[in-house]
Amino acid sequence: MKTLPNYLLVFVFSIQIIHSQDSELLFDSLRSETNTEINLLPERIFFSQKVLWGKKGLFRLTGISKLSAEGRQKEIKIRRFMLKSHEVIGYATFAGMIAQGVIGGKLYNGENDLYKTHKNLGNAVTASYFTGAVLSLFAPPPLVNKKVKGLNSIKAHKILASLHFPAMVTTKVLSDKDADAHKIAAYTAVISYATAIIVFKF
Repeated sequence: MKTLPNYLLVFVFSIQIIHSQDSELLFDSLRSETNTEINLLPERIFFSQKVLWGKKGLFRLTGISKLSAEGRQKEIKIRRFMLKSHEVIGYATFAGMIAQGVIGGKLYNGENDLYKTHKNLGNAVTASYFTGAVLSLFAPPPLVNKKVKGLNSIKAHKILASLHFPAMVTTKVLSDKDADAHKIAAYTAVISYATAIIVFKF
């Protein structure tokens, strides 16, 4: 029986070593991929979202919504619905604000018979405003929440929200206490709210 030449033995031995190394590298790669934890939540998440949807949020602890890939897909659908509802309610709220301003102007001019209408409409506007705020603040977090440099429409919308939110609270608190301060707070809320809608759309 003939033996293989030395150079063929070296070649076969080298191929086996390379094949063995490739197999180990492939195995290590698969093992690392298997052990890698998938990021189901973005790195940046608002406090209001963390309370309900965080890793240790209320919905996780109670089992209402488990943190899984399938669960996150459902949460994204819920997020879209909540934010769309926030937008629709926002337009309705703004229309109510305009009507409230018209009636309030007449009330300040002495048409006291409109006081009850003004108050009831004010309560409806307040309710719709805070309903929209809750839908935005407590919606499930997005898949990715990257920090963007500079000012954009979303940042401007949030900055203006930090202005019209306290203005709305002040308007409600001062409704029966200080007419002038109530009027200033109401105008501040309407102007900043309108601007927030404009910058978000354009």
